[in-house]
Amino acid sequence: MINNTTHRILFNNASNLSEIEDSSVSLVVTSPPYPMIEMWDESLTGQNPEIRTALNQGNPNDAFELMHHVLDNVWEECDRVLCDGGIACINIGDATRTINDKFQLFSNHSRIISSFLALGFSNLPNIIWRKQTNAPNKFMGSGMLAPGAYVTLEHEFILIFRKGNKRIFSEPEKQLRRESAFFWEERNRWFSDLWEFKGTTQVLTKNGSRERSAAYPFEVPYRLINMFSVKGDTVLDPFLGTGTTTLAAIASGRDSIGNEIDPEFSPIIRETLLSHSNHEMINNSIRKRIKSHLDFIAQRQHDKGLESIKHYNKSFNFPVMTRQEKDLILQFVESVSAQDEQKFEAMYIQEAILDYQGTHSLFSNA
Repeated sequence: MINNTTHRILFNNASNLSEIEDSSVSLVVTSPPYPMIEMWDESLTGQNPEIRTALNQGNPNDAFELMHHVLDNVWEECDRVLCDGGIACINIGDATRTINDKFQLFSNHSRIISSFLALGFSNLPNIIWRKQTNAPNKFMGSGMLAPGAYVTLEHEFILIFRKGNKRIFSEPEKQLRRESAFFWEERNRWFSDLWEFKGTTQVLTKNGSRERSAAYPFEVPYRLINMFSVKGDTVLDPFLGTGTTTLAAIASGRDSIGNEIDPEFSPIIRETLLSHSNHEMINNSIRKRIKSHLDFIAQRQHDKGLESIKHYNKSFNFPVMTRQEKDLILQFVESVSAQDEQKFEAMYIQEAILDYQGTHSLFSNA
């Protein structure tokens, strides 16, 4: 069980993570600028003006490669700061764009895979995140006339890489690993290679250097952090944006470092981390996990009998499917405070929650 977690916010050029020590990060979770998506042109050309020249001269393939050179510098820094056995999860979408009246696909995901393989990472099975949409006019091209209509991109990729060999845990880390377990039925859902849920609101409510946040929904980093790290680990997001990854690290009981190139995001990040409504959102997410688990167990016992469940979780005293779930601990957030402009501390409610029937005030909102 953890008492608090710390969360650092840096404002550097995305490829300058020199403040972070070598091999001090266990997990990278991020969604970088998407090369050849027009909303990211300004950010990427600001780091390399040759990109704008290539676009103006109608050389899209050159622009695409130059944009990925910007990201390559960040992946090299991720390689430096990740520990042996550390995991990198990159949420990226491919791009379509018309330049010089020529429409084409730019495969961002395959280019990033090539970058990580060149650094010596192993590419683990990736996730396809299908964004649910009901838009009636989502096709591209000339409508119903072949062959001028184009397949619509309705998914993004979550690329998963491991540095070096499988991670080795010390004895204290093994206990934290047991406490960081997830439910059996969550494993079956989370570790599918196809995720389906909606994106999140993209419009920024405050004036800034861009109109859209490009934020991913809380569920994406929350799942990934629980899947690929343990309590006490440090999670890095080198493209922090509005702070969603840090919020998910708080919810998961991990330390975190977030880097953002645009200092105008500072007040938005502070609001994300200090907002009481976000703290309640975290706690409601945990309640939802517990309620979903109890519903699953009740259905399992109904279908297969009470004797089908043989294990109990020590903290919650409710049934679980496997021995590995017995030490699982889910902690509610009590508060998040700003220690200074760039450091935040999350505190957790420490009392045991033993009555899964719902009489506990924290638990009964499930």
